[in-house]
Amino acid sequence: MSFHFRPQGRSSGFIHPLSSEITPRAVYEGRRDLLKLMAGGAAGAALASFAGREAFAQATGPHKLALLPGAKSAVPGAQTMEKLTEYKDATSYNNFYEFGTDKGDPVKNAGTLKTRPWTVEVEGLVKKPGKYGIEDLLKLSAQEERIYRLRCVEGWSMVIPWVGYSLAELIKKVEPQGNAKYVEFVTLADPKTMPFVGSRVLDWPYTEGLRMDEAMHPLTLLAFGMYGEVLPNQNGAPVRIVVPWKYGFKSAKSIVKIRFVEKEPGTAWNKAAAQEYGFYSNVNPNVDHPRWSQATERRIGDGGGLFAKRTKTLIFNGYEAQVGQLYAGMDLKKNY
Repeated sequence: MSFHFRPQGRSSGFIHPLSSEITPRAVYEGRRDLLKLMAGGAAGAALASFAGREAFAQATGPHKLALLPGAKSAVPGAQTMEKLTEYKDATSYNNFYEFGTDKGDPVKNAGTLKTRPWTVEVEGLVKKPGKYGIEDLLKLSAQEERIYRLRCVEGWSMVIPWVGYSLAELIKKVEPQGNAKYVEFVTLADPKTMPFVGSRVLDWPYTEGLRMDEAMHPLTLLAFGMYGEVLPNQNGAPVRIVVPWKYGFKSAKSIVKIRFVEKEPGTAWNKAAAQEYGFYSNVNPNVDHPRWSQATERRIGDGGGLFAKRTKTLIFNGYEAQVGQLYAGMDLKKNY
């Protein structure tokens, strides 16, 4: 799951405590509201300007990668006001099994990944199949910044400023046929540049999928960057999916194929352990994973490691108002 954060499998996943200060949401929002109230005067204008610079600094990376700015998104739910996870934490605590099963493996090993040239093939039940170079995808729609919560099935979370645009923009361009009910994502599986491809942990290549209405939802993001820069290799460069109301492993990284199909596609973790990882994998505090309670979570960077203060997990990761209607009438325990 990193981001597509992938479940830790044989390793506990709780052995890399990181430390940084995270402002409680109430404090953060209170400061923001105060600045709004004061913005009518000179002092307020100065404070608002300072706050803007401060927020921009938090949302940018170390400028070691190519810049990829995005305009603030107007999509409902796309701008959570919680304190951002620090860039160093979001890029060094990852699940990306192609580069190793330990949280620190991707940042150490992903330098071998070659992201240029890069092509994404769109195939299956569409009127306009084709191959898209990464440069073509970058220009297909205006880049937006989306600040999303990210929740791993292992019980930890982050808040990340992504850069990209709604996957729906690409879907509309390729014109799915009427019998296309699902979208399948196929990721790169290159043993020459991904040293753990071929391991027995998963069936390669890593695949994921969404129901068509989930894929078309405006919050489902085709992401090319984070923190104002292009994606680091360890976070799914050069293009990935981000589905903020689902556990992180649903957000496929380093995508090379997008298929439109009629039947529910098999997904990597569901094929590995169907009793643990369902197709939907919506964040749900009322449905535990066999090995992890989903009732609470710990925010990475909040200090304390295993003993960090835990907060209550929200249904659909806090995006119920935006996506709850997609699952009206469904048994969320059966369709986990």
